[in-house]
Amino acid sequence: MMQYPVELTVAEEGGFVVTFPDVPEAITQGEDEHEALMHAVNALETALEIYMDRYRMLPSPSMAHSRHTVSPQPLSCAKLAVYQAMLTQGMRKADLARRLNWHLPQVDRLLDLSHASKFDQIETALAALGKCITITVLDAA
Repeated sequence: MMQYPVELTVAEEGGFVVTFPDVPEAITQGEDEHEALMHAVNALETALEIYMDRYRMLPSPSMAHSRHTVSPQPLSCAKLAVYQAMLTQGMRKADLARRLNWHLPQVDRLLDLSHASKFDQIETALAALGKCITITVLDAA
């Protein structure tokens, strides 16, 4: 689960500032709590892309302790799972491309959170890494 707790702080100029205790690079704001939390998804994904660009481990979410949480979009979560599996196995993009018999730009697109990759490609990459993906549908809060 990639549910990251957030801190909502009232901004001096009005609205709310959102920060992530586990991802200090992510910060955003909104005119109200709802807008701030919507912007928080983009801020979180952008920060996690920085981790990917720097070939760093993704931060683990801490316990929410009755705080709001924010998660990357589902497709982004799947892409982040591919990245995390690669990192855990000491694998670079070129290694995954060779294992899948893909061209490197295909792997680049697969790991690009803003690219609308096909889910079957993500499943194929995860299978090559010894992983599988499951989807859980929950009632909306």
